[in-house]
Amino acid sequence: MKHALLAAATIALLSTASAHAETVALVGGNIVDLAGKAPLHDAVVLIDGERITAIGPAASTPVPAGATVVPMHGKWLIPGLMNMHVHLALNLPGAARIHNETPDSMALRTLDNARKSLWSGVTTIRLTGSDAGVDFTVKKAIDAGMFDGPRIHTAGSSIVATGGHGKTEVDGPAAFAKAVREQVKRGATWIKIGISGGISDTHGDIGASPFTDDELKTAIEVAHRNGVKVTGHTGSPIASDAAIDAGIDCFEHGYFLTPTVLGKMKARGVWYVPTIVVSQSGARAFYAKIGSPDWYLARVDSVGKAHFRSLRDAISAGVSIALGTDQYPWEPNEGTTATIREAELYVDAGMTAAQALRAATIEPARMLGVDKEVGQLKPGYYADIVAVDADPARDIRALRTIGFVMKGGKTIRNDASVPSGAKIDR
Repeated sequence: MKHALLAAATIALLSTASAHAETVALVGGNIVDLAGKAPLHDAVVLIDGERITAIGPAASTPVPAGATVVPMHGKWLIPGLMNMHVHLALNLPGAARIHNETPDSMALRTLDNARKSLWSGVTTIRLTGSDAGVDFTVKKAIDAGMFDGPRIHTAGSSIVATGGHGKTEVDGPAAFAKAVREQVKRGATWIKIGISGGISDTHGDIGASPFTDDELKTAIEVAHRNGVKVTGHTGSPIASDAAIDAGIDCFEHGYFLTPTVLGKMKARGVWYVPTIVVSQSGARAFYAKIGSPDWYLARVDSVGKAHFRSLRDAISAGVSIALGTDQYPWEPNEGTTATIREAELYVDAGMTAAQALRAATIEPARMLGVDKEVGQLKPGYYADIVAVDADPARDIRALRTIGFVMKGGKTIRNDASVPSGAKIDR
């Protein structure tokens, strides 16, 4: 009986693998070009397994016999969206806050939010602070195919000086070195350090700079010696300036970025992940939903105008920007998702639609160092594909019409296949 069950399971696995490996052809869609060239109209995209094998005009790109054909007529195809500042078990101050949450609860919430994020069109994320090692566990489960979710890059637990904005509190260069090594040992592909105060802190100034120079330099040096990049939560020009000198790779939020700091960021190639949605009016509905206290809303209001000015100045200065939200990628925000609203705000701050689209696709891939695998639609790349109703390189609001999502050749969402009037499972 045991052998029979094993044989049946083996046959089932082989059948699944065989089905997944068959050729899929997306036909009739228009391919958006991220390099500013003309789009490719009436295209065919061929996919074998997880990767794209061919892209070309329908007239010269034959569909193999037996391929699964997915009509894309009238749709515009872009790479899967990427969100570089995500907390999938977000737990902010307010009436909805979960106190003394256990790792199993965090894991379930993380998986649920990962699934919702992927369904919304976000196929790659970077986690910028998680608890209890849940992020590593969930990443392994998604990578193994046990659950649907985005590709995950994670910084593990954020590291801070005692009383700072983050979870892992340490003091002194030696303790910072050990904390960084611990996160790398667990599987962190980034290190996040909280180099200033934060909006959700119940104490201290958002512009505070709690690290000593030796602590900052040591944390960054140890991470780099382990081949891992470092990002810093910052609302402090002083801390930002010191972190650039210490070799930091990226900044989160940047509520108060001065022209001097932005100039150094541009010169040193430091990335900026703005998370502009969290300080603007569109997040008010989210804060109301979670019952944010008055002191929290006051801290949000205290940074809103300066935060948008920092974004506008960063765009003008030519700083490299990768999209990130700090809200769940799928979270509703002014009639769309936080991810899409973030891109729209980039246009409001001075980007072209094409630049904002790049900030949501190829630029994050470059920042992560995976731009040879994701972030573009090219043969050899993972088939992470989203379809919309119009060209988002001309009007970024076209992202609001996402109706098809594929990750690694697997169709996650196809609204066109849902019968009229039927409920779509999110």
